[in-house]
Amino acid sequence: MGLFNVTHPASFLLTGIPGLESSHAWLAGPLCVMYAVALGGNTVILQAVRVEPSLHEPMYYFLSMLSFSDVAMSMATLPTVLRTFCLNARNIAFDACLIQMFLIHSFSMMESGILLAMSFDRYVAICDPLRYAAVLTNEVIAGIGIAVAARSFITLFPLLFLFKRLPICRSNVLSHSYCLHPDMMKLACADITINSIYGLFVLVSTFGMDMFLIFLSYVLILHSVMAIASREERLKVLNTCVSHILAVLVFYVPMIGVSTVHRFGKHAPRYVHVLMSNVYLFVPPVLNPLIYSAKTKEIRRTIVRMFRRMKT
Repeated sequence: MGLFNVTHPASFLLTGIPGLESSHAWLAGPLCVMYAVALGGNTVILQAVRVEPSLHEPMYYFLSMLSFSDVAMSMATLPTVLRTFCLNARNIAFDACLIQMFLIHSFSMMESGILLAMSFDRYVAICDPLRYAAVLTNEVIAGIGIAVAARSFITLFPLLFLFKRLPICRSNVLSHSYCLHPDMMKLACADITINSIYGLFVLVSTFGMDMFLIFLSYVLILHSVMAIASREERLKVLNTCVSHILAVLVFYVPMIGVSTVHRFGKHAPRYVHVLMSNVYLFVPPVLNPLIYSAKTKEIRRTIVRMFRRMKT
């Protein structure tokens, strides 16, 4: 069978929240608020880092990358989610669904890579502060950003062809209001072993490795901090890591949950799958700007000054 000589539906049908179809119009309001917070909050952080010279440092450049990935993730899901909940327009073309799937997983992997880069930034700043400026130069930061983006697109590009080779003849109804690879694979009426193995390989070699290296960086950071004699100094140094630790938890805990449910919770109620996936995609872009605005005084001060200038 040729690569593209297979049966594909012209479109897929997206699904909101099973059992709450009559409430979709009411749920559209909170979803719009979440998107507004995610897009507005991350855009404000991007603008703050751009206009404030004191924020032109590696830590805030990486924060800008994180905010950009959150904006991109929100924009990738926003059209279909709002169409599904606001207009009950559930159709999405086959190729459009493939592109959305690729973008969602790509930006998610980019966010994981950026969180790893941010942990490296904290490691160098705390464990080797004298070489911080020499190690994290503008060229290195730009190189890290390019590498993170390239890893995502190169690693996930084969998924497009691996899925297109599968015939879809069981159903065309997806479980979410957006397209995800595990959800789309379930509709295939052919052996999906290769897709499953490759998906697991991607998960372990990227997200899994990122999590391990982030954990290792904090083990080394904690070892260095415990060598500081003053308790106040130890707390001061650890406080510089709080925002990043919270961002890591906000991203990885839902991701582990949704991966576990997709792979081992086949008999779990559908609303569990939908809830976990929605938390995974919607919560990090909403909470990240709030976390960094609340916990990073430099960001908070710059944002306050920006809004004061807007009023004058």
